[in-house]
Amino acid sequence: MSNKERDDAFKLLDKANKKAGSSTGWFSSASTKFEEAGDLYQQAANMFKLLKMFKEAGDAFAREAECREKCNETSEASNAWWNASKAYKRGHPDLAIQALQQTITYLVKGGRFRQAADREKEVAQIYLQETNDLQRACDSFLRAGEWYAGEDAVATANQCYKDAADLCADMEQFPQAISLYERVADHSLTSNLTKYSVKEYWLKALLCATAMGDLVTARRAAQKYISQDNTFSSTREYKFAIAVIEAVEAGDPEAFTGVIYDYDQITKLDNWKTAILLKIKKGIQEEPGLT
Repeated sequence: MSNKERDDAFKLLDKANKKAGSSTGWFSSASTKFEEAGDLYQQAANMFKLLKMFKEAGDAFAREAECREKCNETSEASNAWWNASKAYKRGHPDLAIQALQQTITYLVKGGRFRQAADREKEVAQIYLQETNDLQRACDSFLRAGEWYAGEDAVATANQCYKDAADLCADMEQFPQAISLYERVADHSLTSNLTKYSVKEYWLKALLCATAMGDLVTARRAAQKYISQDNTFSSTREYKFAIAVIEAVEAGDPEAFTGVIYDYDQITKLDNWKTAILLKIKKGIQEEPGLT
């Protein structure tokens, strides 16, 4: 980055500020003034992006968006806020979320729910990856899922519901997690392309019920899932879930550890399963012998 390039970007920004703050003359209108200022802010923002000055780029795009709003250019304003969010993602997640929420407002008002869902999913990912706000990430995944479902993008909706379910389980909101896993599983059963994944969702639901300490509900759920697809009883996922339930019923930490070890030798446990199994094991240790 040369000093000249940096100076040029700030000069353009200053020109945009002056244009936006100028009074209108006899032969121009406020709308024209803000259109021209918006164009200048956009040019400055793009220069800042090239210079990797992302906070400045985001601020300039945000000012562009405000100018577009004053001209009632809603589509252009929405796009400017989205450009601002992409710049703010480089180190300023809170500002990125605010910019995305502005974009989403415009998209929803315009009935563009599929695009609104895409942006809401971005919000969820920022909450999850940058600010570690699991509840807000979960809420955004659910909202995106509903919008995708309304636009008949069912596969994408189910991915959002699955992500929300995982987060509910992480926060020990087990009943909601189970409901979401079952919702995704029910839809997956309707297609040969997705039917193979049902056993994974049901396993997660059964582990959530076990983590709640509600073993009666867990066993009833297992039978319900078999009634929906009788091949489930022959899967490693079903046998693993039942073995976990039996070890918890017996209050036997050693048997529980053995079950997990045997399963992990063939199917490596992912981070989610490892975390919930640790919660289940803690429950055994705190309240041994449930039968």
